[in-house]
Amino acid sequence: MLAAALSSSSSRIFSRTIAKSSAASSSSSSFSPRAAPRLAIRSMAASSAAAAAGSAPFTKVRIQREDTAFDAYVVGKDDAPGIVVLQEWWGVDFEIKNHALKISQMDPGFKALIPDLYRGKVGLDVAEAQHLMEGLDWAGAVKDIRASVNWLKANGSTKVGVTGFCMGGALSIASSVLVPEVDSVVAFYGVPSPELADPAKAKAPVQAHFGELDNFVGFSDVTAAKALEEKLKASGIPYEVHIYPGNGHAFMNRSPDGVKRRKNMGLEDDNEATAELAWSRFKTWMSRYLHP
Repeated sequence: MLAAALSSSSSRIFSRTIAKSSAASSSSSSFSPRAAPRLAIRSMAASSAAAAAGSAPFTKVRIQREDTAFDAYVVGKDDAPGIVVLQEWWGVDFEIKNHALKISQMDPGFKALIPDLYRGKVGLDVAEAQHLMEGLDWAGAVKDIRASVNWLKANGSTKVGVTGFCMGGALSIASSVLVPEVDSVVAFYGVPSPELADPAKAKAPVQAHFGELDNFVGFSDVTAAKALEEKLKASGIPYEVHIYPGNGHAFMNRSPDGVKRRKNMGLEDDNEATAELAWSRFKTWMSRYLHP
């Protein structure tokens, strides 16, 4: 029942808005139930291809929680503070691996772990990603995050933070409320539904990043960012909320393929300096709360 409520809130707010945005630049942004078999085949194939082509620096581990288990991808020094890196609605694809790799290479050092919240599926276009996000068990995803945090703490990381992008950004903020073992959070362009988590009850320090031109109303637009700021103020925990002028959704995606995908979705802003500023703030925040 909880999962159904969550699917009808944050994920639907985001997917409805992005479908409207993408419709202007692509005719493939509406999902048909008949596409589901194609989704299963293509997404599993994409995951295998990504594993073969882009995961050389990563170690694949299997994490157990309750009566289920999931794959995760780890990179970085064994004894470094850990950071759980949460996927966008696409799944564990090239861009989230780029982010995790960058985090692992920051001084003075972090160990990044990407939990596979979709269990091997990757959306290859907007319709598939929308379908995957709407089908996500958000309460189960929070349990995956907690298991990931605890795995890092049991495997050399004294302190562990959580970061995420888009869908993962919303889940990152939720983890500050619902996962007591989390020591710090940095979220990018996403807020959780009130059914999932109330940021006014956050227990870990939160830094959040949003684009001024983000038009995903109620999920990551400026109004959502300012409402989050008020909630975090009420929580009493340390927080920062940054809004970047002239930038839209997913502005951290800077790889050539990531930039191309954004443009195909009608997101035309292109600002490397913004991403570097956000990464600098990320590093300062995580270092403050995770390094001794």
